[in-house]
Amino acid sequence: MLDLTFEPPKPKLIAGAKADWELVIGLEVHAQVASKAKLFSGASTAFGAEPNSNVAFVDAAMPGMLPVINEVCVAQAVRTGLGLKAAINLKSAFDRKNYFYPDLPQGYQISQLYHPIVGEGEVLVDMAPGVARLVRIERIHIEQDAGKSIHDMDPTMSFVDLNRTGVALMEIVSRPDIRGPEEAAAYVGKLRQIMRYLGTCDGNMQNGNLRADVNVSVCEPGAYEKYRETGDHSVLGTRCEIKNMNSMRFIQQAIEYEARRQIAIVEDGGQVVQETRLYDPDKGETRSMRSKEEAHDYRYFPCPDLLPLEIEQGWVDDIKASLPELPDEKKARFVNDFGLTEYDASVLTAEVDSAAYFEVVAAGRDGKMAANWVINELFGRLKKDDREITDSPVRPEQLGKIIDLIASDAISGKIAKDLFEVVYVEGGDPEEIVEARGMKQVTDTGEIEKVVDEIIAANPAQVEKAQQNPKLAGWFVGQVMKATGGKANPKAVNEIVAGKLGG
Repeated sequence: MLDLTFEPPKPKLIAGAKADWELVIGLEVHAQVASKAKLFSGASTAFGAEPNSNVAFVDAAMPGMLPVINEVCVAQAVRTGLGLKAAINLKSAFDRKNYFYPDLPQGYQISQLYHPIVGEGEVLVDMAPGVARLVRIERIHIEQDAGKSIHDMDPTMSFVDLNRTGVALMEIVSRPDIRGPEEAAAYVGKLRQIMRYLGTCDGNMQNGNLRADVNVSVCEPGAYEKYRETGDHSVLGTRCEIKNMNSMRFIQQAIEYEARRQIAIVEDGGQVVQETRLYDPDKGETRSMRSKEEAHDYRYFPCPDLLPLEIEQGWVDDIKASLPELPDEKKARFVNDFGLTEYDASVLTAEVDSAAYFEVVAAGRDGKMAANWVINELFGRLKKDDREITDSPVRPEQLGKIIDLIASDAISGKIAKDLFEVVYVEGGDPEEIVEARGMKQVTDTGEIEKVVDEIIAANPAQVEKAQQNPKLAGWFVGQVMKATGGKANPKAVNEIVAGKLGG
């Protein structure tokens, strides 16, 4: 159990012309399963291949070809469900969702409607230290992706790339528990983080490996609470679905626009029509795509080519036993074991590689100092150079040695920053660099006292001012540090200066 307490954020309130309105949002997130082969064929899932080169006969719907389920994809769905604290259904089944589209050669999509593999779960969405939204997961089902239609290569023809056809997707369906645009983006980000920790989806939104359909409605203040009490969705207003969002920023913009569009309709006495819409980022608006289909419009029926999927509890238990430490648990441990603030722990656990890097640096050292160096110095420099933590020129062992040199008073904080720059640019062992370049801190009080005496003797007027106002002693400290090239021990300098001026 986590021991980090939190309270839910206040819902987003939008002022209409006549009244205030609240937002209610639910998301259907489509996450591409991390697997080498597709859901029902052995064709590769590699991104960026030549068009129509990763296509098996079953993907192309050749006559007589039958799907064969990929066990890895099933295991990844179970793993994701366990990571979201969800119920795993030992028996599930596949259905055919019938619709015609040029990049779906079968004329139907194999999905799960009536019996999904994963049931109810939950996600804690962090909004700020001590503030988080608990979002309920309704279900996760497995389905095959469609291909890609390309319309901008020829003025009179469209082209179809079937490489994505048959790639395994996990559709993660939330309850309408999200109450604002920022929460929606944070929710998608949290799902992405968890799946990256689990290794079940790489979360690459640019490649289309993580996409979201966003359902938005507006309601009067207090209606959501009524829904939670009664389960009556009708009090939440009519929802519209915004399809295929693959950007956190666009998700927020689309929700904001759609909410205001619906408020204007309702306040003018009209009725919001349930429909599917697209977001145009260039115009910053949503536009109608088609009327919202219901399950019966797709003529769902059990897939005759696949038997019901039955898995054993022992297999699920084995997967559960192999789960890594997940972000919420890791964050709580960083707070408890290293004495970090919740904010710093959140930054360090945002990516699994960053968390692993920090743990090596912090091992046997002051956790707060390690966090400060990783977040401020290393992350800041990597961001400046547009590099990932996995591509860091400074290994965690090297950064740990720099911190050790500070802790032992071998170098000052200022020299440490210079040393970090040398290691970042040139590499090398920090201890050897300090020795070779004479960067060691001056701790000999006699040597420091000699420099202090020289500066005091050369600045009698400044001495008189400092004796009248002790705060001005800092000037002498700065002069000593300057004279010693920043190598003098700052603590010793302060004590000697204070003693001389006080006398």
